[in-house]
Amino acid sequence: MPLGFSVVARDRGSRARRGLLETAHGSVETPAFMPVGTKGSVTGLLPGEVKSLGAEMVLANTYHLMLRPGPELFRRVGGLHPFMDWPAPVLTDSGGYQIFSLPGDRAISEEGARFTSYVDGRARLLSPEASIDMQAALRSDVMMVLDDCIEATSDEPIARAAMERTHRWALRSLAARRDPSQGLFAIVQGSLVRDLRRESAAFLTAHPFDGFAIGGLAVGEARDRREEVTAFTAELLPDERPRYLMGVGTPPDLLFAIGCGIDLFDCVLPTRLAWQGIAFTSTGRVRLTRGAHRDADDALDAACACATCLRFSRAYLHHLMKASEPLGPRLLSAHNLHHYLELMRRAREAISAGGYAAFARERLLAVDRHEHDEDGTGTLGEKQARRSRLAAASARGPRHELVCTSSGVVAMKSVVEGEVMHPGVGPLVEAEQLYVRQSRLAERLRATEGATVVVYDVGLGAGSNALAAWAASEAAPASAPRLELISFEQDVGALELALRHPEDFGWTGPSATAARALLVEGRHATARTTWRLERGDALSALARDLPSADVIFWDPFSPRVNPHLWTIAAFAVARGRARPGCTLLTYSASTAARLALLLAGWAVGVGDATGHKAATTAAAVSVGDLARPLDSGWLGRLSRPDVPWPADAPPDALARVTALPQFAREPF
Repeated sequence: MPLGFSVVARDRGSRARRGLLETAHGSVETPAFMPVGTKGSVTGLLPGEVKSLGAEMVLANTYHLMLRPGPELFRRVGGLHPFMDWPAPVLTDSGGYQIFSLPGDRAISEEGARFTSYVDGRARLLSPEASIDMQAALRSDVMMVLDDCIEATSDEPIARAAMERTHRWALRSLAARRDPSQGLFAIVQGSLVRDLRRESAAFLTAHPFDGFAIGGLAVGEARDRREEVTAFTAELLPDERPRYLMGVGTPPDLLFAIGCGIDLFDCVLPTRLAWQGIAFTSTGRVRLTRGAHRDADDALDAACACATCLRFSRAYLHHLMKASEPLGPRLLSAHNLHHYLELMRRAREAISAGGYAAFARERLLAVDRHEHDEDGTGTLGEKQARRSRLAAASARGPRHELVCTSSGVVAMKSVVEGEVMHPGVGPLVEAEQLYVRQSRLAERLRATEGATVVVYDVGLGAGSNALAAWAASEAAPASAPRLELISFEQDVGALELALRHPEDFGWTGPSATAARALLVEGRHATARTTWRLERGDALSALARDLPSADVIFWDPFSPRVNPHLWTIAAFAVARGRARPGCTLLTYSASTAARLALLLAGWAVGVGDATGHKAATTAAAVSVGDLARPLDSGWLGRLSRPDVPWPADAPPDALARVTALPQFAREPF
């Protein structure tokens, strides 16, 4: 039967879609993840185990199976399905990526790719026709055209030459196909150049391919560029054909791409990392070889229902990996594949319910992307130190205290973290100077009748910033726009203490009534102002259904205490909740904080001085909203080896910052 595809549901808040792919060996519900069985085996697992985990389709590799055992055996036994005892659909790649991965031992020409076999040392040719002939012998349900894969960051002339060769090879692959029951997907190339991606998609979609893949990604580019190209290219592909993102990637990669309308995925990470002792969990990666797991009796992932999590402890898995027992990687492989396949299943359910956008946002915020920081709250040593401080503070009593700073002002100090809030000029002065005045909040509150101005107050603390915003709103005319003030805080002890010392922190009269209501009920409203409290981790709270922000006060504790709130990922979350014209203000003027903001998509400038701070930082959606944008002079210092980069900066961060529209005349 010819390959069939239909869309059965679409998400309301994204381009995500649920589909059904019909093949000669059964149907596949999409979006779907294909476990990688490179050489006819998903490493370490029986085919029945892979099927029981929920896999409906697997991927096999043309290049490796062509070299061993070769096409003649597959023709004799009837293809890959009976050979590996896999009754369900199979997709075979063309071998293009494997040729790309052998730069020192291959030669690319119009004819194809000549290389030396790692099996017997013989010279071989992989041409479009040879690739299709091998895939025909495998009798796969979906075949891929041979493509010329290059580094994603290649210059445009190199990218164009490879793209045009891929187009010519795609038409030769199409002409070489003999069995219409074997679907054939074309591969859109073009590196990171939008015009090339647009040209490639236009050329290939004009021909009768059964589906289209986005290739040439996850080969050297940064995550945000990959996401940008994925979203851009997906919109160029036909709605009625399946879309496949090749070789990508991590759970965050998949969640993002599903929201762009991608249907099929494959990646070696679930099994490859399992053999390195790394597991994917509902809160991020866990490296089981670390000593912290040696005596851990808890399950690998409390939110997971796979057999590994239900039957075995982290301590046992740690033991297996340390003892080099093959059972360890097998158990982790089964868990990782279950994690990926369950993610796909839940994504399909969310699409059918019309709530995929919210589902993906919540999952993305729950998953830490950095292997060194498994739960998003710092390294193991930092977390142990924090636990010690918490225990000591609990034994001593109150978690906050009032102190008199060297400037002679009263300020709030966290006993646990050891940091003083607004230490330079006092809480009320800094709140007014740094946050309210710089954000032009009073002007915003008089700008448009009938509108609502939304302010995010990240780091409520003793409430000084919130009080300054509340006071500005209450002082505005009755006809002015209302203020919706949303404060984010885990520990409200500082505000409770501040209310007991109103003369020092300004909480008197109606404002004190509002703050007490906030603590008791979580919200307070007047004719001019609505104020509510989002308790817990700020990034998790930002995943909830909140109105987009016009102003963001970013005032959490420092990166030493709250490292996960000063990353590119954190500022990207804030950027995603910002309206046009939004401004973000923060007390930090550190290079690392400014770089994190820039790499997260903000335009960044120098903020006003306050107290002992000679400068702070102002960020905005548009560089035109900044009084003093960072310029090329600031950019010049980044090449120094001592520049502190954000913890989650990609390898090419310097090149990316240099190319930003704020600094480059012609942005990408």
